[in-house]
Amino acid sequence: MTLALWITAVLLTLVYIMAGGIKVVRSKAQLQPMMPWVEDFTEPQVTLIGALGLLGALGVILPLATGIAPVFTPIAAIGLVLLQIGAITVHVRRGERSSLGVNVFLLALAAAVAILGFLA
Repeated sequence: MTLALWITAVLLTLVYIMAGGIKVVRSKAQLQPMMPWVEDFTEPQVTLIGALGLLGALGVILPLATGIAPVFTPIAAIGLVLLQIGAITVHVRRGERSSLGVNVFLLALAAAVAILGFLA
C-alpha cells in the first residue's frame, strides 16, 4: 500500500506543480488560448488558483517525503479534491465538456492519495 501511495502522490504532485506553476507565472492573457475558463476570473483569482495547486502539491509530497506530520498528506489531497470539484463545476457551467476527463482523473488521483494516506 505504501508503494501505491508514493506512486499516486508523486504523480499528483508533478501534475499540480506544472499546472499550478503555469497559472502563477503566466498572465491571464497568456493562459487564455489554452485555458479559456480564465476569462471568468480576475488575474489575482487565477494566480490564487495556481498557488492553491502548488501548495496542495507540496502538502501532498513533503510530509510523505520527510516523515514529519504525515497526516497532512491526505489532508492536502482532500484540498486538491475540492479544487477539482471547483474546476469541474466551472467547466460544466461553461460547457467545456472536453476538459472533464482530465478533471475527473485528477479528482480520482487526489481521492486515492487521501484514502491511501489515511490508511498508511
